[in-house]
Amino acid sequence: MRKVDPARVLHIRSRTPAELNWIRVGVERTMPSCCHGDEYHSIFTRKEASRTASRFRRRGLRGSASDLATLVRGVALPGGTLLEVGGGIGEIQVALLETGAVSRAVNVDLSGNWEEAAGALIAERGLNGRIERLVADFVDEADSLPQAGIVVLHRVVCCYRDWRAMVDATLSRASDFIAMTFPVDRWYTRAVVGLGNIAFRLRHLAFRAYVHSPEAIIGRLRAGGFVLVRERTRLPWQTVVLERSKD
Repeated sequence: MRKVDPARVLHIRSRTPAELNWIRVGVERTMPSCCHGDEYHSIFTRKEASRTASRFRRRGLRGSASDLATLVRGVALPGGTLLEVGGGIGEIQVALLETGAVSRAVNVDLSGNWEEAAGALIAERGLNGRIERLVADFVDEADSLPQAGIVVLHRVVCCYRDWRAMVDATLSRASDFIAMTFPVDRWYTRAVVGLGNIAFRLRHLAFRAYVHSPEAIIGRLRAGGFVLVRERTRLPWQTVVLERSKD
């Protein structure tokens, strides 16, 4: 499979159904049943994308997204690159590009419903050519993506059942830093997530949210050669930044 070069425009081409279809605004593919990617389009809608973009225009980053961006700015290397998994409209990327924390960004998301709002935001901020957007399952396609100085996952691991596969794919793409936000493991967090999953079940959706163990996630990242260098908790979210060990 051809590697994604964030410095160029993707060209139209098609392969077999098991492979990627490369298109101008990103990459579309058949989503894996284990992650219920086909349902992301009904959960993360164009209406939600439009609301998110409008909120960012009015207020900028807020909450855990602001925390993550602040922590990343504290460790980012000049001229570095960023790969964000599940970045939605890409507001974190936009904020980091505008402050000079990174020079280029790639966004990989399962839902294509973010693309129209994201494209408008990129254009109005004058960031055309600096953000590449791909619609794909990051875990499935990690090997075809370029490495980045920083890999960001903001509220993403909690939407993926196989968190180990997600962490391992992240480790394979991060050359310097990994930044993650995930739910704290508390009884009230599990209760809220459980109620949300009941709502998904009532809508006849197979998608589920998860409260994975933060200790297990950080432990696997450490085993992959990274050390914890920044941390911030804003309930119910915990944000961490890990750096690749120099040893």
